[in-house]
Amino acid sequence: MTAYEYIYIEVEDNENCDYMPMQVYEPQAEPRPVSRVLLEEPDRPHGVYEVTGWSSEGDGTPLEAMYAPVSDSGQARAHLIYGGDWGVRLKPVGSDEEWDVESPNQFGEPYLILLDDGAIEPGD
Repeated sequence: MTAYEYIYIEVEDNENCDYMPMQVYEPQAEPRPVSRVLLEEPDRPHGVYEVTGWSSEGDGTPLEAMYAPVSDSGQARAHLIYGGDWGVRLKPVGSDEEWDVESPNQFGEPYLILLDDGAIEPGD
């Protein structure tokens, strides 16, 4: 077992994303910062996105997003991307916009579960 035994995620309804009831994940390695992810979801344009955590502080501010491989009952191993108490926020790589919930080019999620660790770029 890692020193980080469980990751608890609960996101209240906010300007960034919808409410997500508490989820508990068992990490298979120590969480670490993440800066970019490759998304290939049917309802989003496929591509590489910058990712940040989103905090309720200051009525919505960016903070470091984190990544951890986690146990998943259906996949054996999945890759959890999580952020602040208001989830994570994403924007296309190369965007010169500041992080902003009003931007139509950005979107928020309570967290992400990815199946391929090759879709994750570690943070600085």
